[in-house]
Amino acid sequence: MEANISVPPYESEGMLHESAAQAVLQILPLVLLSATFVIGALGNGLVIWVAGFRMAHTVTTICYLNLALADFSFTATLPFLIVSMAMRGLWPFGWFLCKFVYIVAEANLYGSVFLIGHIALDRCICVLHPVWAQKHRTVGLSKKVIAGIWMFTLVLSLPIFIFLNTVSNQKGNVYCNFNFASWGATVEEKKKLSTTVKTTRGIIRFLIGFSLPMSMVTICYGLIAAKIHRKGMMNSSRPFRVLTAVVTFFFICWFPFQLVGLLRTVWVKESSKYKMLDVLIDPTMSLAFFNSCVNPILYVFVGRDFRESLMQSLPASLERALREDLTNTSNSATGSDEPAEVVELMPA
Repeated sequence: MEANISVPPYESEGMLHESAAQAVLQILPLVLLSATFVIGALGNGLVIWVAGFRMAHTVTTICYLNLALADFSFTATLPFLIVSMAMRGLWPFGWFLCKFVYIVAEANLYGSVFLIGHIALDRCICVLHPVWAQKHRTVGLSKKVIAGIWMFTLVLSLPIFIFLNTVSNQKGNVYCNFNFASWGATVEEKKKLSTTVKTTRGIIRFLIGFSLPMSMVTICYGLIAAKIHRKGMMNSSRPFRVLTAVVTFFFICWFPFQLVGLLRTVWVKESSKYKMLDVLIDPTMSLAFFNSCVNPILYVFVGRDFRESLMQSLPASLERALREDLTNTSNSATGSDEPAEVVELMPA
C-alpha cells in the first residue's frame, strides 16, 4: 500500500492533549477567526465600496482598494478554516475548496505585504521626489505595478496549487494536506521531497514574504520620517500616521506566525523540536489572519479623509435609495443632490 507523505499547510499535525491550557489554545483561535470573519467582511466590504465607488481613483486609493480586496477575499474563506479547525483538521469540503481556500490564504499572505511595500515606496517617492512624482506617478503605472504584484503572488502560491490535496488516513478521515504520494517511487524519495518543499517554502515565505518587504518598508519609513521631521510636519502628516499604523499592526500580527514557521523550517529534520511548535501554530496563525480585519478600523480612526468620505457616503446613498423607491418624479419635482465629495484616502 502506497504511503501518503503529507503535512498540513497551516494547521498542526498532531492532536493536542486535553488540558485546561491546551483547551484555551484550541478555543481562542476559533473565537479570533470568527471575529476576523465578521469584522473583516464588513470592514473591508465598506472600504471596497468607499474607495472603489465613492472616492476618486488615485494611486493611493487603488493601492488600499487592492489591499481591501485581498483581505475581503481571504475573510470570505474563513468559515471553511473555522469548521476545519473545530473538527481538529478534518476537511469535509472536497479537493477543489481545499486548494482554493489555501491559495487565497497564501495570496493574502504575500499580496498584503507586497502591497504595503508598494504603498510605502510610493509614499517615499512622493515625499523625497515630489517633482518627479508629479510628472510620472500615474494611476496607469500603479495599476501595472499592482498587476505585477498579483502575478508574482500567484507564482509564489504554486506549491499550494501543485502539492495540496485531500488525503485520507487509515480510518477514512479526510484532511487537506500537502500530499507527496505520487511524487516519488519510494518512501525515502517522498520524504526527501517533502523536506525540500517544506524547507524551501518556509525560507521563501520568511525572506520574500516578510523580511525583505518589511526591510524595504522600514527604510522608506525612516526616509519619510526624517524628511517630514525636518519640514516640521510630523504632527500634521495624516498619510504618515495611517502608514505607521498599518505597518505596525501588520508586523505585530504576522511576526509570531512567521517566526514559528521559520523555526519549523530550521527544525524540519528534528521531529521532537518540530512537533513541539505544533501547539503554537493555530494561535499564531489566527493572530496573523486577524490582520485582515484591522486595516478598515485603522482607516476610520486614523485616516480622517476616509472617515469623512464614509460618513458622507452612507447617508447620501441611503437618501438616494429611499427617494428612488418612494417616487418616480423626484428628478423633475425636487431635483437631485450633488454627489458626496470624493477625496484621496491618503492625500499626497
